[in-house]
This record gives sequence, C-alpha cells and structure tokens, in this order.
Amino acid sequence: MDLPLLDIDVIRSFVAIAESGGFSRAAVTVHRTPSALSMQIKRLEEMLDQPLFIREARQVRLTPQGEALLGYARRLLKLNEETVGHFLKPALTGQVRLGSPDDVGTRILPRVLARFARTHPAVQVDVLAGRSVDLVQRLNDGDLDMTLVTAGNDGLEPTLGEVVHSEPLVWAGRDGGLAVQRRPLPLSLANQGCAWRRVALAALDHAGIDYRIAYSSEHCAGQEAAMLADLAVAPFPRSLVKPPLRRLDNETGLPELGHYQIALVRGAAGPAHDALAEQVKAAFRDYR
Repeated sequence: MDLPLLDIDVIRSFVAIAESGGFSRAAVTVHRTPSALSMQIKRLEEMLDQPLFIREARQVRLTPQGEALLGYARRLLKLNEETVGHFLKPALTGQVRLGSPDDVGTRILPRVLARFARTHPAVQVDVLAGRSVDLVQRLNDGDLDMTLVTAGNDGLEPTLGEVVHSEPLVWAGRDGGLAVQRRPLPLSLANQGCAWRRVALAALDHAGIDYRIAYSSEHCAGQEAAMLADLAVAPFPRSLVKPPLRRLDNETGLPELGHYQIALVRGAAGPAHDALAEQVKAAFRDYR
C-alpha cells in the first residue's frame, strides 16, 4: 500500500504552532490566516489518523502523538532546507575561525561541523579550543572570527555576545560512590576564573559545607576522571552527567547551583560567518 506524502508547507505550519503555542501566533510566522492553519492541521490529523494538539482556551498543547511528530517534522524541514539550498543557494567560500570552550567542543561542535561541511563544502572552518577569557582575547586580537564562551566567567562582560544555550548546573559524582559523603567534601574543579567553580564554591560557603579542592583541571575530561575514580564530586552541566556518573540531588544535602549559559560572540561578518553562526544556534536549539 502506498503511504500518503506529507506536505512540507503543512509540516512547517505544524512546527510553527507547536513552537509558538497558538494558531494566531504561528499564523504571523508562516504568513497564513489562523483558519487556514486550522484546516491544514485538520487534514494532517486525518491523514495520520492521530490527534496532534489539545486545544485550550488560550493556547494549544501537543498530544503524545504530536510530540512524536515534532521531532520528525523538524528533521524534515532541516533536510528540505539542505536539499533546496544545495541547488539554489550560491556556493559559499572562504574561511571561518571559530573558538570554543572544551565542554562545548565535545558536545555540540562535531554535529555542527559535520553538517556545515555537507551544506558548505567550500568553506574552511578552523576551530580553536580554550578558556573563554582567552578566546575572547583572541577574538579581540583578530585571531578568531567568532567564539562560544561560558557566560559569567571571570574577565568577561556579563552581557557579552548572544546567549544560545542555558541548562542547569548540577552536582555529579560516581554512582554508588562515597566521595559525596566525605568531609571536607573533595571537589574536582576547573582553575580560577571558571563560572562553574565560582558558583559551586559560593553555594558551598553559603550552605556552610566544608570542602577541599582535591583536583583542578582546565578540561572536562580531567574533572570527569576524578569523579569516575570516586575521588571527588564536581559541578557539571546536567547533559554531561551520564552513567556511571549520576546527579547528586537533594538527598545529599548539597546546595542547588542554578543555570549556566553559553554565548556566541562574533567579530568578523560575512555570508560564511552568518551561515556557520546560524547552524551553531540551530544545533543548540536541537540539543535542548
């Protein structure tokens, strides 16, 4: 049996409604009337034989089936953009020099660079990993065109760049380990100037918990090694805490750490730089 084909315009409307939370707000984005969007979604629901939205007085929410479709829909739109762009967009050329903190380099950059190489094969991207404060200095010196930084690090302006990612900073340690029970609490931290370090120490001081800095490393891998060996605990982005590590939640008595942010700071401008910046921001949106 031949399956029906999805209309990319309907998929775009579906994503706009899901992301905006309402037909009227989405109508502005896709340049259609709310009634036209309603008809599109009705046909889509009939085609898939599934309810996609729960209609409420002031907003709409995705059903479980709608949540499942949203992931597919975003990938379809991305693939459509790449396909059409391959044939219609003028080929970009040139060089972009990008800076990145260590933790971002291991999480986000591989997918960004792989996709950018497919969509813009004639653009050379050079990546420099390092401390946020050093990367900003290299940007100011003209050695980088743009850089990702951990917002809040010492030596950086609070409003520097465009925030592209925010997530909870949590305590992490070895699952079943004993380091969290020791006093003074052994910590694995980055060196002076790191926002994670400053937030963690301030929270422990405020909670009156004795600690000692057992290990210092500029790289997440070094901090993680101490946790894996159950020699220390550390403040870590929630998305980086994977088995055999675990979050050390409220039962441990450790204080909450709040959120941390990643910002994109740009220097040079141009079509290639704009394209890479957009793909970096899209990668962080998908990462959430």
